[in-house]
Amino acid sequence: MTKKNVSIIIPARYGSTRLPGKPLADICGVPMIVRVVQRALEVPSVETVAVATDDERIRKVVKEAGFEAVMTSRTHPSGTDRIAEAARILGLSGDDVVINVQGDQPLFDIDAISAMVGLLLKNDAFVMTTAACPLDTQGARDPNRVKVVVDEGDSALYFSRSVIPFDRDGILEGETAPYLRHLGLYCYRVEFLQEYVGWPEGRLESIERLEQLRVLERGFKIGVVRVKEAPPEVDTQEDLEKIRNHFQTN
Repeated sequence: MTKKNVSIIIPARYGSTRLPGKPLADICGVPMIVRVVQRALEVPSVETVAVATDDERIRKVVKEAGFEAVMTSRTHPSGTDRIAEAARILGLSGDDVVINVQGDQPLFDIDAISAMVGLLLKNDAFVMTTAACPLDTQGARDPNRVKVVVDEGDSALYFSRSVIPFDRDGILEGETAPYLRHLGLYCYRVEFLQEYVGWPEGRLESIERLEQLRVLERGFKIGVVRVKEAPPEVDTQEDLEKIRNHFQTN
């Protein structure tokens, strides 16, 4: 197998409905976006880590901390589009691998990232890979927790905000966590990433508001690795306090 260059790009916007300025939120003396970069640098085999932002405040903080940051357009409809532009700015080649890590996950699963890269490089049938973890029945009813169903070859069949699969006959009753929750981590080859962002929005994508469905609608395969649990995200002030407590005690 030819060695591939592997990069992590972290999309970061200043605006947040529930927590304005979230990327710069202080976590025990270090801005959250810098915490994410520091963790990304711990991922084995990663050569480049960069933040892709449209806000000079974020770029300045990242650069002053000694890390890579690139300015991207303010008009991108998604973080994936922002990553695609950043990949061009960074001069990544089509065969390179790029990983999309969310800027509000300073405790993302390093092993999950490594597994996603491994699955992508091992199986040419997959144009991208992602991750999922067990989800209980109550959590599956939450439309903000995206569910995924996979086949026996670890290929995603569908992603939905609805409960999938629908347990008509109660087969899943008694199981602690019978569903799979999709986690917002993505790994792609750069060539496919640039092709993907050029496609128009898919019908299922527009209905579910899930951009990964654009890939399935085009007939491509997404590989899914399974992890034990979802990493904590920072969406509210309460979430932020929990993360701060973690860093204070560890």
